[in-house]
Amino acid sequence: MMIRYTLIPLVVLGLAVSSCTKSAPRSKANGGAAKVKIGFLVKQPEEPWFQFEWKGADQAAAKYGFELIKLGVPDGERVIAAINNLAAMRADGFVICTPDVRLGPAIASQARQHNLKVIAVDDQFVAADGRFMTDVPYLGMSASKIGEAVGAELFRELQARQWPIAETGACVVTFEQLDTARQRTDGAIAALQAAGFPAAQVYKTPQKTTDVPGSFEAANVLLTQKLAVKHWLICALNDSGVLGAVRAAEGRGFRAEDVIGIGINGTDCIDELRKPRPTGFHGSMLVSAPGEGFRTAELLYRWVADGMPPPPDTRTTGIFITRANFEEVLRREGIIE
Repeated sequence: MMIRYTLIPLVVLGLAVSSCTKSAPRSKANGGAAKVKIGFLVKQPEEPWFQFEWKGADQAAAKYGFELIKLGVPDGERVIAAINNLAAMRADGFVICTPDVRLGPAIASQARQHNLKVIAVDDQFVAADGRFMTDVPYLGMSASKIGEAVGAELFRELQARQWPIAETGACVVTFEQLDTARQRTDGAIAALQAAGFPAAQVYKTPQKTTDVPGSFEAANVLLTQKLAVKHWLICALNDSGVLGAVRAAEGRGFRAEDVIGIGINGTDCIDELRKPRPTGFHGSMLVSAPGEGFRTAELLYRWVADGMPPPPDTRTTGIFITRANFEEVLRREGIIE
């Protein structure tokens, strides 16, 4: 069955105030099931992670025969505009990775107004009181456990290289405005300390933006301050955060063998792992972006078509990839050919 994709012009529309509810299964007309339409909205459509999520959603659309509407929504105005346009197209619901988790109440209320079902992916909605919204289904990685896995692998590799702990520092590039990001880096710190790494040698450095330039700047400040450190462990909220810090370490003269950087996501580091010579970027905790895209789209389809509400909270785990195994793992996950 051919799947039709629809591009929609976005306009700025206002907010409504209410909340999400469940509704009955998709109605039938003329003796057959009505065409199900599902939106998939992401905050950074240019990023490989979200492109792979869309790829997974494409696979769900092909399997179940629904129409998939893929939209980039980098800010709040375009989120609300996209929801209104989905309603105008008589869509049944949407999956969204919001550009700001604090938009959760507004997104939920707009969905309620238009009788659209909604599932949050990657970043969980946050209510006005700062607590996670539990009335909107969510699918994402277990941020703390992913972070803990990063910390454990960092310490394991430190031991394998037989670095003197007294000469080693941990550069933790943070973005604590986002709960998911804070849980990842806090998890890494907790695992390092549980393994015996000194708390006094763990250095947090905040990034202003969650990309390579933002992390480069944050790490560069820290490296300038800690000139006595000879070996660096590096972690951050994602691959880009670690890549920026690794570039900063290279700029400060650190060799690849004196840096261990481990990212999270596993999709933004493919080119790095393919470089002919190893860099300080040692590996990443891969979370399957195609898997999350497929699963959320499938859950939403079954909610619409069968009246089967998704679980309120679904967590995924990671697979550790390095230069030694990333090609095999990413090919198995459908991320590379």
